[in-house]
Amino acid sequence: MGTTQLASVPEPKYWHLRTVLSEALDSEFAVGEVLPNERELAARFGVARATLRQALEQLELDGRLQRRRGVGTTVAPPRVGVAVGTEEHTWPGADTDDAWQPVDCADAAPPPAVARMLGTGPGEQVHIVRRNRVTQGQPVAAELLYVPPGSVRGKTATGGLTGAARARAVLRDLRSHVLEGQERAVELGSAGAEEAKVLDRLPGAPVLVLTTRCFAAGRTVAVAVATYRADTCRLTFGRTGSVEITDADADRRAS
Repeated sequence: MGTTQLASVPEPKYWHLRTVLSEALDSEFAVGEVLPNERELAARFGVARATLRQALEQLELDGRLQRRRGVGTTVAPPRVGVAVGTEEHTWPGADTDDAWQPVDCADAAPPPAVARMLGTGPGEQVHIVRRNRVTQGQPVAAELLYVPPGSVRGKTATGGLTGAARARAVLRDLRSHVLEGQERAVELGSAGAEEAKVLDRLPGAPVLVLTTRCFAAGRTVAVAVATYRADTCRLTFGRTGSVEITDADADRRAS
C-alpha cells in the first residue's frame, strides 16, 4: 500500500480521514479482516495517532468497524435491521421470535423507571427474564424483561423451575393474556459491564436501548429493555415485526 497524504480541508482533519478510511475499507478490506495497527495507519495517512483514533471511533459509531478484545480492529459485517414501530404486535417469546434465547429468570426489584411503568411499589419484586439475541452467529442484543407476579400464574414462581426453563415458563404464562398493544422508545446509551460481556464489547461501548411496554387488560403487564450493539444494528420502521438483515454498505454506496 502506498502512502496517502491528506490535503488541507476546511472540515476537521479526523472527519476527512474518516471518509478516506471508509473508502479504503470498501476497496481494500473484507468483512472480518483485521486492520493494521495504529502506528502503521497513522504513517500511511500522515496524521497524528490522536487524529487517527478519532476517525476510528467515528467509524465504529458508523458501524464500519468493530473493536474485538484480543483481536484488534476489524471490518464490521452489515448491520442488522431491527424493526420498531410496527403495526403487528407479538408477545416476547412468541414462536416467530426464535432469534431470542432465554437464559434465566430471577426475582428482584426493577429500576425505578421500570417500576413506574409497571405501577409496582418501592422495592416490590418482579420476575426478571434475561434473554440474548443472536443473528448469523453473533450476539447483537441482551434483554431484561420485567414481569409483575400478577401478570403470570402463581405456579410459575413456585414450580421449582430454574434457569432457562423458568424463563420460558414466565414467557408462556405471559402469552396467556390478550395483547392489546405495545409502546416503544429508543435511545442511545453505553454498555454496562454485564451487557458488554454478553455483546462481546468493551464497557462504555455505544448501544441502542429499545424499551417496549406491553399492554393487556387495560394495564402494563410487562416491560422489556433490550440493549443492541450500536455498531451492528440499525433501526427499521416497517409494516411487519420481522427482523431483516440489511446491507448498510450497499445502501451507503447507492446513495
